[in-house]
Amino acid sequence: MAKYVFVTGGVVSSLGKGITAASLGVLLKKRGFRVSIIKLDPYLNVDAGTMNPFQHGEVFVTDDGAETDLDLGHYERFIDESLSADNNVTTGKIYSSVISKERRGDYLGGTVQVIPHITNEIQERILRAGEGRDVVIAEIGGTVGDIEGQPFLEAIRQMATRVGRENVIYCHVTLVPWLEAARELKTKPTQHSVQELRRIGILPQILVCRSHYAIEDEMRDKMALFCNVPPEAVIQALDEPTIYKVPLSLYEQKFDTLVLKYLSLESPREPDLADWQRVVDGFCAPSGEVEVVMVGKYINHKDAYLSVTEALYHAGIHHDVRVRIRSVEAEDIEEQGADAILSGACGIIVPGGFGSRGIEGKIAAARYAREKKIPYLGLCLGMQVAVVEFARHVCGIPGANSSEIDPGCTSPVIHLMEEQTHVEDKGGTMRLGVYPCDLVAGTKAADAYGADQVLERHRHRYEFNNDYRSRLEEKGMRIAGVYAKKNLVEIVELPDHPWFVGVQFHPEFRSRPVKPHPLFMGFIGAAVQLVDSKPGRE
Repeated sequence: MAKYVFVTGGVVSSLGKGITAASLGVLLKKRGFRVSIIKLDPYLNVDAGTMNPFQHGEVFVTDDGAETDLDLGHYERFIDESLSADNNVTTGKIYSSVISKERRGDYLGGTVQVIPHITNEIQERILRAGEGRDVVIAEIGGTVGDIEGQPFLEAIRQMATRVGRENVIYCHVTLVPWLEAARELKTKPTQHSVQELRRIGILPQILVCRSHYAIEDEMRDKMALFCNVPPEAVIQALDEPTIYKVPLSLYEQKFDTLVLKYLSLESPREPDLADWQRVVDGFCAPSGEVEVVMVGKYINHKDAYLSVTEALYHAGIHHDVRVRIRSVEAEDIEEQGADAILSGACGIIVPGGFGSRGIEGKIAAARYAREKKIPYLGLCLGMQVAVVEFARHVCGIPGANSSEIDPGCTSPVIHLMEEQTHVEDKGGTMRLGVYPCDLVAGTKAADAYGADQVLERHRHRYEFNNDYRSRLEEKGMRIAGVYAKKNLVEIVELPDHPWFVGVQFHPEFRSRPVKPHPLFMGFIGAAVQLVDSKPGRE
């Protein structure tokens, strides 16, 4: 039987429950345990697919095509395993399932209620994640006290009875704020947060306390006393220079040892964290630096391009450089011009997105990178704007555009996929998940991967229009990868450019700190070469 660790949060959101869960996951996995991590999100959306990045950050896509919360990205990057739709459960999924069962008559005419039907459905999803695993780490989204989170908290309270109290522990992540006026840390928010949990029958055994400053022993003892945990179960989580240091910090405080003790598990071995230490050292003390400009439309939200940012950092660690990401609004390029905004960049990346806002700025960024021979990496929409730019300014195709941006354009070099023509619903209807891509030998993409075929994750409705393929190829654009089954162009590149690669898929979702993605490594490698070639460099 699997053991279960439930991670809750209190006081405020964005405390790092996901990083805490992911860090515990990597520590337990390196000890030899089979680990799975699941996110329980209380929002009513069925999935994150239709949610605005300004509100919720990026949408992370799994191999099986699930559009999920961004925390699944953290889970995958830390435990280095591909997750699935089963690892992200929302209120929308739970209620949809229960209502479908009621309509079929599965409840034999009984009154359908939050308890037991909704809570049972939640528990079934948690138990499903435990199949074939030693430990399941379940993060409950939001904070204790949120009205929409009550069914999830009740469900995990019941889990201790359902699977045995010896198989369940509760870990509470909470804030220990610093009051500047008083010049001291305050424990009352943690006390009240734990009190709220205890009121509904959940007794947390471990506290992970987020703080800007170190927690002294006297304060640790105070929280232990008032929250009914031993002092060694009060773990501090200070701000770190990189999230990849968190597992090391938690290991030093014996967080994983404490979890195993409460779950009565014997560890097969001590975790070997040498690779994580190398990642941290590479991030904190690189030998060089390179600036990359990211051109997007959700730049003001730090989590909107989270996986892209992390993939750039991963590649930087591999090349022993600090990647400085300068985030630029595409609309600013439209207003001020590419020269004014992009000057000094050693690499330009255009991530995915939807809609027409800022599109001409992204096209201008692709043109600037092409003409100035600056390394360019286009992801999904970033590939499409590169194709539009090339069609306009190299091939001289009048009216070249994407039919997503201009449905009436005369030359739709990017157009709606045939399978999408009759789709009306927005949620979960794009081309989603893993598809194979056959690589063309001798291309930059094939050299970067070192393979003939790769599997990559997708999230799009529009594609390269093959009616224009020969005209673009005649002018020098090379098709470097295709989905052979439907002759879908997956990768384009420019052979006479140091690094100009556009991909229809999202390679950022498969990058890991200990295994950077090949395309990001190639991109950053080209940017480093550009830095080294500048005058004054030896």
